[in-house]
Amino acid sequence: MKICIISFTAKGAFLAETVRRKLDKDLQAAVFTKHKPLPGQPTSLKNTYVESSLSEWTGQRFREHCALLFIGACGIAVRAIAPFVRDKLEDSPVLVMDEAGKFVIPLLAGHFGGANELAVTIAGKTGAVPVVTTATDVNGLFAVDVFARKNRLAVCNRSGIEKVSSSVLAGQKVTMAVAGAWNGNVPPELTMVPYPVNGNVTVLVSPFFADGEKANLLLCPPAYVLGVGCRRGKPLEEIEQAAKERLNAAGIRWEALAAVASIDRKKDEPGLLAFAEKHRLPFLTFSSDRLNRLDGDFSSSSFVEQQVGVDNVCERAAMAACGEDGKLICGKYAENGITVAIAEKKWSVSFDET
Repeated sequence: MKICIISFTAKGAFLAETVRRKLDKDLQAAVFTKHKPLPGQPTSLKNTYVESSLSEWTGQRFREHCALLFIGACGIAVRAIAPFVRDKLEDSPVLVMDEAGKFVIPLLAGHFGGANELAVTIAGKTGAVPVVTTATDVNGLFAVDVFARKNRLAVCNRSGIEKVSSSVLAGQKVTMAVAGAWNGNVPPELTMVPYPVNGNVTVLVSPFFADGEKANLLLCPPAYVLGVGCRRGKPLEEIEQAAKERLNAAGIRWEALAAVASIDRKKDEPGLLAFAEKHRLPFLTFSSDRLNRLDGDFSSSSFVEQQVGVDNVCERAAMAACGEDGKLICGKYAENGITVAIAEKKWSVSFDET
């Protein structure tokens, strides 16, 4: 995570630089200031002066998905971020630190954005007191959105977060099932039940459409890689349609995709690049030599081999992106000059990370 620190006074600018140095080994930090030294006043600080308005600067940081640390009054931060606060699962983490360095306060995206954890980290490095106000943290209880963030799980029905947290705070029974492996020490607030579930559970970690109605909160693991081969010039819409049909046939949610993969000859293919960007997926490409070295039972095309040097692109690329523990679950599907395959990565969730 990158953090951008901004100050408003000479004392604040000095503290900002101190925080940057102390975070240097843990986070990429950039330091900005709205304080301009008087003409001829010497300074050894490396703060970047912000010429634009504070609102413009803040908006750009939100678009870059940076964490923000305001060194100054809470009111300054609240007014600066107000136009850009949209969604608890998308908002940038925002913190405030007084210019004396006594307190550090997470204001926004405390759980899913990681602001609470960041406040604790900054406090530990600087000797400040972290002022964390979220109810589960104050009471030392399981926070399902923190569990989701640390295990890189997509939240499929965000209203479920509040339901789960309310149940935890009320001391009610909270059940969880995982459609895969899990490890670690389960918090006492949770009761694990076997998967597939019989009836409903409070929280369900699953990549499958069919599980959507079986829980108050569905969390989706990034468990699958979409391998794609295509003729030159194939548009986003056609690639997306082929992917949709294959995912639907397999009963897999879009949120379960971890990456899209292809041969390196397609690394600049506009349709594939647009597809990856639209769905916020890494686009991984591999050489024909790398794909040929893969062991496995793949469908074969002599025509494709003559064209690109490997007998199959989509299946092999999906498996290459998954690594040694990958498993091909949906073989080549061809439609209108596009081939699609799906491979599953080895995945699990951990309770020791929360």
